[in-house]
Amino acid sequence: MTIREVAEDAGVSLQTVSRVINDGPNVRPQMREKVQASIDRLGYVPSLAAQRMSGSRSYIILAINDRERTIADWRERQGNDWVDQMLLGGMLTCAKHGYRMMVELVDTHIDHVERELGATISALQPDGVILTPPHSENRQITQLLELRNIPFARIGSKGEGAGIPLTMGDENAARFATERLIELGHRRIGFIAGPAQYSLSSWRVDGWRAAMRDAGLRCDGLLEAGDFSYSSGTHAGRALLDRNEDLSAIIGSNDQMTLAALAVAQDRGLRVPRDLSLISFDNTPIVRFSQPPLAAIDQPIAETVSVAVDRLIALKGQPHEDGTIDVAASLVERASLGPAPDPA
Repeated sequence: MTIREVAEDAGVSLQTVSRVINDGPNVRPQMREKVQASIDRLGYVPSLAAQRMSGSRSYIILAINDRERTIADWRERQGNDWVDQMLLGGMLTCAKHGYRMMVELVDTHIDHVERELGATISALQPDGVILTPPHSENRQITQLLELRNIPFARIGSKGEGAGIPLTMGDENAARFATERLIELGHRRIGFIAGPAQYSLSSWRVDGWRAAMRDAGLRCDGLLEAGDFSYSSGTHAGRALLDRNEDLSAIIGSNDQMTLAALAVAQDRGLRVPRDLSLISFDNTPIVRFSQPPLAAIDQPIAETVSVAVDRLIALKGQPHEDGTIDVAASLVERASLGPAPDPA
């Protein structure tokens, strides 16, 4: 099916069909609807190569994820579905607008990140870029995109500067998880934080602290930091339980660390949730199959990436002026969550 057949079916010129396909100006709404009806009826699919030759747009949205962590998760087959959820939200939304989504893995710590990313940008010429943590707060990366006038979204970042900042309700989610435990009678609630290089790690700690403070509960000795790995969760879980004989709940900043804390508790003969309740962050598939299944904050990754794609396409070169976009997370309650143990 060609653009000429669409023009003949709609009874309009080739130029009019081209303007509709490329979302160009000077097309009356009725005419746009007429051409779109012919496109839908005939099943016409625009040629990406032809679109790129006819205008400045590439019809590509590029998502950049952390290379080291992503490859490590894939190799270890840990059940982390961050990339899957990113593709789900991004690809479906891109397709709705006639765009394509591509994913590239870039190391955020290497000295030649600008050269690596610059080569990718030059090859693909994306119309927009989605940055995920920790890339979303890497000044080398954001400055490069800004200098090249490429619109970009920063997931997990709410600082000032260029780009569209988006968050996934981290602080409120940690606060809600803590409040839910308090409702169940828990008073000594430990928290395993993520690494400091991720701003969302501190946001989650802030939410936990705020809920504890509002309930008149102390946080001393109840905070440990990990690096999102299973081994760091093991160390943090042991440290929390060693220091706090009265600990009745732990919130972990990701599934791997919380699964490690579960293993530590079970090795010590603690019964979950009778002796210790656990809530995790992320809600990746693996937590549904632990024994017991873990309660978890469900991160709205697909929805957040979908919003980012919509906003990038709608910008059309204009600056983003709406402030930080926050997509709310939710708590999925499972068998690892229960009332505080009877002090008697």
